[in-house]
Amino acid sequence: MSTSGTSLPNARTADPGDAPPIKWGIIAPGWIAGQFANAVHRHSKSRVVAVGSSSADRAQEFAARHGVGRAYGSYEALVADHDIDAVYVASPHSHHFEQARLALLGGKPVLVEKAFTQNASQASELIELARTSGALLMEAMWSRFLPHYDIVRQLLADGALGEVQTVISDHGQYFEIEPTHRLLNPALAGGALLDLGIYPASFTSFVLGAPDEIQATGTMTTTGVDAQVSAVLRTGRAHGVISTTQTAASPTTASISGTAGRIEIAGPFYQPQPVRFTDLTGNTRETAPASVAGHEGLVYQAAHFAELLTAGSTESPLLPLGETLSIMQTLDEIRRQIGLAYPNE
Repeated sequence: MSTSGTSLPNARTADPGDAPPIKWGIIAPGWIAGQFANAVHRHSKSRVVAVGSSSADRAQEFAARHGVGRAYGSYEALVADHDIDAVYVASPHSHHFEQARLALLGGKPVLVEKAFTQNASQASELIELARTSGALLMEAMWSRFLPHYDIVRQLLADGALGEVQTVISDHGQYFEIEPTHRLLNPALAGGALLDLGIYPASFTSFVLGAPDEIQATGTMTTTGVDAQVSAVLRTGRAHGVISTTQTAASPTTASISGTAGRIEIAGPFYQPQPVRFTDLTGNTRETAPASVAGHEGLVYQAAHFAELLTAGSTESPLLPLGETLSIMQTLDEIRRQIGLAYPNE
């Protein structure tokens, strides 16, 4: 395998440590909230200053563990804190709509974990509320703001791949969990698609845009949510092939193949990774390893949000609200085709 040829572009992503400092309040002190707090505190000048939970004990335990000054036993109390610049909604996606709406109505800019909401109708309502109020609202699809995604963005814009033909991405994890776990609970919008499949769905949208046609199939759990889903998202002549499962540990890789070459991202493709480009002659070029590893890459979305907020922007050019809505519409159609509806829909 040859490695000759011009080097790949450098990422234009700013150093998170250079972003303006803001004060975060977190709704729901779960695992991802802890990863977010660690990343922000380690790699930026921003700080998590408050946390809110439906359980005062959980809020206090999180605050003590992460050096957070204020712990609230309700989400309403968190949103009412005038010292908070922005709210990060880190709950399961079944609760994103009501909690993000609470924060927006309280006048707070909001970063909402993915999947953005349970369905496109909820997403549309949140987006309309944010646009009406002029508040910054952004989906926390953290991959979009990582340096290696910007390298892919530049290669696509420069036409290095020629005409894109096929985008393949997957996300599968094996979970040994009880039937009452949120991932198996229809009332909590459980299943592989919204929790794991959001990554390949968003990656395909990043490369191809909204699909013209969707063909999906799925396998259900005994509790009535999706255990595994596969889909082809066609945009023009290009195919986006996605798969997700919560019953096996898949490679979780991504590739983009075009008429002039291909891009490959090792697994997990949604975390900081090198990018490999191979042209039609077999010449291969690869970027250096990422300087920030694993979930510490969450700091890039936090830094981007801080930059937007300081600039007075109301949405991200890297992940516009219109695309977030389009992705939710894609997920809705996949769920329709596999026969998955949640109890409160």
